[in-house]
Amino acid sequence: MSLHPEVKWAQRPDVVYLTVMLPDAKDAKVNLDPEGVFNFSASAGAGDRHYELKLELQDKVNVEESKISTGVRSIFCILQKAEPKWWTKLLRGDGKAPHYVKVDWDKWVDEDDEPDAGPGDMDMNSMDFSKFGDMGGMGGDMASMMGGMGGMGGMGGMMGGMGGMMGGMGGMMGGMGGDMAGMMGGMGGDMGDDLDESDDEEQEVIKPSAKAAEVVDAKPKAEGEAA
Repeated sequence: MSLHPEVKWAQRPDVVYLTVMLPDAKDAKVNLDPEGVFNFSASAGAGDRHYELKLELQDKVNVEESKISTGVRSIFCILQKAEPKWWTKLLRGDGKAPHYVKVDWDKWVDEDDEPDAGPGDMDMNSMDFSKFGDMGGMGGDMASMMGGMGGMGGMGGMMGGMGGMMGGMGGMMGGMGGDMAGMMGGMGGDMGDDLDESDDEEQEVIKPSAKAAEVVDAKPKAEGEAA
């Protein structure tokens, strides 16, 4: 027999905040329909007991602009209303809301409150949100999304192949480096004599005063001048 997780809700003129309270949920699947039907299923607790939920919301929603964040203790959703307006209640119909659907007073504001009031003191920037529209199509099937990510194993193989190719290129470049080093070494031997002959020129550029002194000392002495 399936169990129903506790659900808390609050709203703003343009969005509905929906929190499914289910710690350590496994295999969670969330489906949101543009007509305003919200479906949830997961397993949790001892024995992996099955939980499910179906909420027929009061009005239509924009699936593409709605977002979801799966945490350790709960699944938090921001449902974008198709038409910005205040809902009189969460669910359609005249009946009372089920006992597991409750108002989230921490995020609740009244219609006459500040329109830009945020959902309590919650840090929205710290949450990792994903759009429902990106989770397995319009329905937002989380399992489909995870399955698609599993398919990325092929990319791992491709990357491994690229790594091998790069390794081969590295070996080829290493061989080229060795050949070039040998070539440069040979050229260095041939150039050694030229470099030796150019030492004097370099000394003249680097130490002109010293060279001048050498030239003065080496000046031929006139005949009869004492050595």
